[in-house]
Amino acid sequence: MKCSIGVISGDGIGPEIVREARKVLNAVAAKYGHDFEYTDLLLGGASIDAHGVPLTEETIKKAKACDAVLMGSIGGDPKTSPWYQLEPSKRPEAGLLGIRKALNLFANLRPAYLYEELRSACPLRGDISAAGFDMIIIRELTGGLYFGARRTEEVDGVRTATDTLSYNENEIRRIARRAFDIALKRKKKVCSVDKANVLDSSRLWRKVVEETAKDYPEVALSHMYVDNCAMQLVMNPAQFDVILTENMFGDILSDEASMVAGSIGMLASASLNDTKFGLYEPSHGSAPDIAGQNKANPLATILSAAMMLRYSFDLDKEAEAVETAVRQVLKDGYRTGDIMSDGCAYADTERMGTLVAERI
Repeated sequence: MKCSIGVISGDGIGPEIVREARKVLNAVAAKYGHDFEYTDLLLGGASIDAHGVPLTEETIKKAKACDAVLMGSIGGDPKTSPWYQLEPSKRPEAGLLGIRKALNLFANLRPAYLYEELRSACPLRGDISAAGFDMIIIRELTGGLYFGARRTEEVDGVRTATDTLSYNENEIRRIARRAFDIALKRKKKVCSVDKANVLDSSRLWRKVVEETAKDYPEVALSHMYVDNCAMQLVMNPAQFDVILTENMFGDILSDEASMVAGSIGMLASASLNDTKFGLYEPSHGSAPDIAGQNKANPLATILSAAMMLRYSFDLDKEAEAVETAVRQVLKDGYRTGDIMSDGCAYADTERMGTLVAERI
């Protein structure tokens, strides 16, 4: 199979972790007879340095011509980077929001799985972590508060900022359908998270999700307020299968889920549109404090590449091979610094990528 993959190495540790993901993808191609072609793309701080803006029309055009995009990380240290002296619309993260909108990447998928080998890294109480968990958070990605109208102005002599949270029923229905479709391939449970006791947008969200659920009689639907969900993720994460939620709530809850999994360095993500196209990236940031030091954990990026194989290319066997290789490396006792525990062997970024590639 021939696949065209756009590659956004990005900023900070991005180039290091993407390099290892490509190493693993090349091992997959060699074993299973595929041809992966890579196109390098600029986004974020790297694009600002080259073009003065975080996202160019050229990057959008080239990304659309690819079958999928693999990305590292975007952004730098807001305290020291000159990128953050620019107005907000020209900072690295604006490029990330822009490409999501330009590519219509409305569905963000973030699996959170507690590996048996990493239970000692889980910050939860032993009896809770012993139960394990395997969930996926489906987050609406191109609407809501992050994309609503905003302004800062002076009102009656008082500085006032306004951000608008807006959803229409079509935006809600399409992300709900994606969640129910994924639930059909899992444990057939969807927990829709909102704040319907306070927000009109959440009340519409709940109503449309309930309407959509009628088309999926095999899937059990439940509702949970976002504050309760945040508590339940640390009290009993094993109860969840598919969590469906809006943009800001999903941003926060998926980061919480990543930490109860032991390290955000283990969490992959996919952002999908209505076709097979997707943008795949680790859930963590650019970690500028360790950039260039060969310390970063590349496993989230490698697992994101596995999601790309599964969701964009329908290469389920190959995706499983990558996921199995990651589990085997962990079983063999290798750890990067963020997941290190007693009795394990340290592996730097490059070594960890090589270990996974060798087990494909």
